[in-house]
Amino acid sequence: MHKGWHVGVVIPAKDEELFIGGVLETLPTIVDSVVVVDDGSSDGTSKVAGNYLNQTYNLRIIRLEGKGVGAAIDAGHMEMLKSCPKPFVSVVMAGDGQMDPKDMCEIITPIVEERCDYVKGNRFIHAEGLGNMPTIRRFASQILAFLTTLASGIPVNDPQCGYTATNHQVLEKWNWSKSWSKYGYPNYWLIELSKLSFEVMEVPVKSIYGEEKSNLKMLRFLFSVGIMMFIMLHKRCLTMLFNRNVVPHSLFSLVAYSIGWIAIIPSISTDLEREIANSTSGIIFLVCISWTAAHVFDRMAVKTRIELRKNAQAR
Repeated sequence: MHKGWHVGVVIPAKDEELFIGGVLETLPTIVDSVVVVDDGSSDGTSKVAGNYLNQTYNLRIIRLEGKGVGAAIDAGHMEMLKSCPKPFVSVVMAGDGQMDPKDMCEIITPIVEERCDYVKGNRFIHAEGLGNMPTIRRFASQILAFLTTLASGIPVNDPQCGYTATNHQVLEKWNWSKSWSKYGYPNYWLIELSKLSFEVMEVPVKSIYGEEKSNLKMLRFLFSVGIMMFIMLHKRCLTMLFNRNVVPHSLFSLVAYSIGWIAIIPSISTDLEREIANSTSGIIFLVCISWTAAHVFDRMAVKTRIELRKNAQAR
């Protein structure tokens, strides 16, 4: 328990028999429940986890058949919904030991103090720096931070960090049937949280890299996640337009965004736009200005909707 809140930990793991024991051994005493989700391991991950069934926390092990890291986390969250007393916070920690259990209090405190609904770890602002995080990961994380901020309307610096904490109220409203099961899961969550007007906060967490290996193909990952975010951006913006709590900023964002697309497509350009964008540089300038304005209005709309939801809850 932490300040009257039940603390649950979801640990997705695949072929992590060398690391899962260390993760379970070092969980802080505030943890009440743990769900290890073994997503089709071919090694002894579940067997090693089973050695910790008699710890101070309540441990459950779920076995999936290689459905993806997103599906594994979802399964853990849904198990928490079934078994944890409210109020509770559901923390996600990877089974590879890359997340420091000592950071857990920092992760959950903003939620139990009702300052936000969802907390993400941010490795880039931790006092100890990024450690030996591979350079390619740093570069990819910065690209995805920019794209995720655009797609969600929420300023995010480290979207790929999987160390998160979620208020039980978010889990109760989540549409599990449409969740994202693959890599890119953190980005999907941020976009959906924005659509649902939940407040997100980032806190510093330590970056730990050791002997664990990743099978992630970076270029393929960036392309597939980028496409997903592009589609989700448009779905989110349309949803906000037709929501009963629509705010003027959403309409301004749509107008600015449309001007950018119109400038690109000559057949629907207006005379004024053709006059302004009568060269390639002019077109690029108009598109950049239009889409920058669209993003600014979008972020204002997201912030306003979050405030409206909080005020409605406070009544």
